[in-house]
Amino acid sequence: MNDWPEGWSDSDRGNRYGGGSANAQPESPRVMRQVRRGPAAPPQGAGVPQQPSYVNGQGYGDYTNAQNTGYDSGYSSGEVYGGGGDPGGPGAYGTRAPRPAPNWRRRIKWTAITVLTVLVVTSVGTYFWADGKLNREVDLSKVIDRPEAGEGTNYLIVGSDSREGMSAEEKKELHTGSAEGKRTDSMMILHTGSNGDTLISLPRDSDVEIPTFVGSESGKTYKGTGRHVKLNAAYAEDGPELLVRTVEFNTGLRIDHYVEIGFAGFANIVDSVGGVEIDIPQDIKDTKSGADFKKGKQTLNGEEALAFVRTRYALAGSDLDRTKNQQKFLAALANQVATPGTVLNPFKLYPTLSAGLDTLIVDKDMGLYDLGSMFFAMKGVNSGDGKSMNMPISGSTGGNLVWDKAKVKTLVSQLKNDEKVTVSGN
Repeated sequence: MNDWPEGWSDSDRGNRYGGGSANAQPESPRVMRQVRRGPAAPPQGAGVPQQPSYVNGQGYGDYTNAQNTGYDSGYSSGEVYGGGGDPGGPGAYGTRAPRPAPNWRRRIKWTAITVLTVLVVTSVGTYFWADGKLNREVDLSKVIDRPEAGEGTNYLIVGSDSREGMSAEEKKELHTGSAEGKRTDSMMILHTGSNGDTLISLPRDSDVEIPTFVGSESGKTYKGTGRHVKLNAAYAEDGPELLVRTVEFNTGLRIDHYVEIGFAGFANIVDSVGGVEIDIPQDIKDTKSGADFKKGKQTLNGEEALAFVRTRYALAGSDLDRTKNQQKFLAALANQVATPGTVLNPFKLYPTLSAGLDTLIVDKDMGLYDLGSMFFAMKGVNSGDGKSMNMPISGSTGGNLVWDKAKVKTLVSQLKNDEKVTVSGN
């Protein structure tokens, strides 16, 4: 049976398929037809190298001839196993792409936004914390027959001899004694306006008339009888409301805000700011207040400061000289509190605010902004931007200091109209 393809026979094998040949020449290479199976190869450049053509027996040359045939097996460049070639290429191992340069403008922008946000949140939080600590105990709506309001703002600043909350040791240390109740140790009117600020001391021994008033606690009306007393007696009789009523009645000047601080609070504020520097004009020694100072510039702590502002028996002008010392020291204290070293330093600011706000007593309409305005106005007075003076005195009667009515009238008129004060005090 002939198993060869149709038309073939054994004789057709001839020299082709191993049938032997008498010809001594070796057989020439057989030519194989290229056979393609499966889908067509992807185009060159798509990630798979183009396969060589085997037509006419080409493509099986040695390694160096691969470049001539257009075929690169990948061994020359290391692409097969990831070595060699471009170190940043997809086949590289253990290398990173270079990091992009930082965007400094963007970083600075977000840093500034973050810092600003923190400052705003802290400031707002501090404001509400401090505002909530104010003791708004004085109700000026209880004051009757009040004068008309003028230009600017008038504060009645009171230093009381209250010993509330003080231990026996503190009373001894601060030389305050143990008297019950509260009296006013100092009283001042601070006027703030567009023509400079004016600080006016009201001597505690000033002769004043107690007018008709409504009791702050009882609500009962007490008719005025023309009774004259020392100014500090009005406070002792019915507290801040009667004191405001008495000042307004005897001056004709409307009081917009009331601020009071006691002995302990005053000393604590001074200590919280690290003491207050002041120039003492003369040697002072007073066993009653505990004052013992040499003339000259020095820094007073809380205990020393309290002794300084309370001293009067060692001064030639007694209460009038004491009011001058009080003005001088309070202005210096305000100047110290309002410095960047205190305001911008949380380790000083918060203790100072806490020491002051815990002991301050203000009227119900007083806000933290009003309190800040008062302190900055006192700082201005200390730096020479305003004026400090005593209420003009014309003489005395029965130990009481009598105000100069003509000068007081001019002074009050200038304050009401927010004019520059030309009146001089004692």
